[in-house]
Amino acid sequence: MASSSQPPISPKVAVVTVSYGSGDVLEGFLASVPASSTDELVVVVADNKPEDGDLVASLAGRASARYLPLAENRGYGGGMNAAIRALPAQVEWVLISNPDVELGRGAVDVLVAAGSEDPRIAAVGPAILTDGVVYPSARSVPSLRTGVGHALFANLWLGNPWTKAYRRDSDLAPVRRDAGWLSGACVLVRRSAFDEIGGFDEGFFMYFEDVDLGYRLGKLGYRNVYEPAAVVTHTGAHSTNEDSARMISAHHDSARRFLNKKYSGALLWPVRATLTVGLSARSALLRRRAGHH
Repeated sequence: MASSSQPPISPKVAVVTVSYGSGDVLEGFLASVPASSTDELVVVVADNKPEDGDLVASLAGRASARYLPLAENRGYGGGMNAAIRALPAQVEWVLISNPDVELGRGAVDVLVAAGSEDPRIAAVGPAILTDGVVYPSARSVPSLRTGVGHALFANLWLGNPWTKAYRRDSDLAPVRRDAGWLSGACVLVRRSAFDEIGGFDEGFFMYFEDVDLGYRLGKLGYRNVYEPAAVVTHTGAHSTNEDSARMISAHHDSARRFLNKKYSGALLWPVRATLTVGLSARSALLRRRAGHH
């Protein structure tokens, strides 16, 4: 006769998020986690701003999540790396998510099922709704041509051909498909593949860490798969004009870093120099615009 006190099943799936003064949105995120899976989930909240962390710690505790205060702000990728390193060894899949996201019912189960179909699938991304519209979260890895054109003209010349090429995946029907990279706002990663590439490159403090992750996974022969049957809602980030100017600079710095990293050959130095000048000029223009609002 089997024992009536069987040992608990160790969770194979975890959910991690990074807070930076995110107490106003974190409650909604944590409240959405239980309905996202029929299985038990490990949840970790890394805090990049623990000096204001009393509320974040309290919300994590009420949701039975582990609260992980970090000694310094290591950026999104750095916070995620720390959270994932803190997970139990038996965790095989990790849902990486912004705190201003709410997970749809069964979303985690759908993502895990999709990823489990092929051992070469290292990342699976859901459909991300923003203001009721599907955000283009599954894209091609930017090349010098599309990346530079999109970075320089996306906000200045609507409908430019480089942005169209960069976002071409978003024009396809909402069906499962492979992508170059998946938005780090909400993406499921196979932990073994994530560990194999060393996690996020912490040189990207904000932005492009997800582009770089998808690119490096693809270089090793792994697949990044978009699965729109799983749906999450991005409720929106909270920022000020001052934050906007800082984030514009961070975005351009990260775009430049990624393209310089991807195209690192000596013969491409003139192209990288031109890219640096162009992105710096656009960053300055957009910062001035942000300061006038």
